[in-house]
Amino acid sequence: GRVRLDDVGFLDTAGAWYLLRLRAAGVVLEGLSPAHAQLVAATEQALPRPDPPAPAPTGWRAAFATVGRATVGLAEQFSDLGEYLGRFLAALWRAIRHPREFPLTALVYHCEEMGLRAVPIVTVMSFLIGVVLAFQGASQLSRFGAEIFVVDLIAISLLRELGILLTSIVVAGRTASALTASIGSMKMQEEIDAMRTLGLDPDMMLVLPRVLALVLMLPILGLISNVAGLIGGGVMSWVALDISPSMFTQRLVSETSVKHAIVGLSKAPVFAVIIGIVGCRAGMKVGKDATSLGMMTSTSVVQAIFAVIVADALFSIFFSEVGM
Repeated sequence: GRVRLDDVGFLDTAGAWYLLRLRAAGVVLEGLSPAHAQLVAATEQALPRPDPPAPAPTGWRAAFATVGRATVGLAEQFSDLGEYLGRFLAALWRAIRHPREFPLTALVYHCEEMGLRAVPIVTVMSFLIGVVLAFQGASQLSRFGAEIFVVDLIAISLLRELGILLTSIVVAGRTASALTASIGSMKMQEEIDAMRTLGLDPDMMLVLPRVLALVLMLPILGLISNVAGLIGGGVMSWVALDISPSMFTQRLVSETSVKHAIVGLSKAPVFAVIIGIVGCRAGMKVGKDATSLGMMTSTSVVQAIFAVIVADALFSIFFSEVGM
């Protein structure tokens, strides 16, 4: 378009700035007097100009920049996880002080969803892991005539490490994604904002029952996993090594200390808190679009599994140092 400025008698810097915006939008300014044109030019010169973009780092600077960004991102994630852990503990303390505010029905529902419905897959997985351990152990120990030690191998491996670790990984893949998807969909539909408007605490209503359900059910799932794995190992030992169930049971009871089961199951509550906090935090971080929901769902699964494995490694070092 065009704008005629012949009749303009007075022009200040605000008007000159507005004319510059019009010209930037493609409007042609006509009839501007020399004095006004000089003011417009002076105003244009005085306008701040954006700094030129910094050159992208190259070589070793680019490598350091990448490592720095990754380090800062990791620190922010740890900070967020610490924040949500604190919010969970605060909600737990509030529920202890005011038990009527705790949603018991939600706890029972999530115990069924996270625990009872996970029993079949945990049982089948652990049974097959026991079969694999027995088969691989038999193929190696039979060379030395030490087939009976397959029982020790199966028992210690399952009770101390593999039973609860693999169960936690399955639960992390199954439950962390479900937590993120359920809370994230509520976040997208602004249901969490509506809860705050009604005076309800999302940490009390959403985070606490889910994490507590995991804390209650994961040790039970770990125990079921141990039993199923031992049964699978016993069946395979009977088939491959001709170790009868009675001999397997006798060796298991006489040579396997109960401390191995205690060590394994003592990790379960910590793993449960890790999985629950990671899943709930990812759900709370979901944005307004479906893309962020999918991204945070996959991210929560990866982070939960990685965190569980790291925690298991730390537990192994700790129990080794204390002699358990």
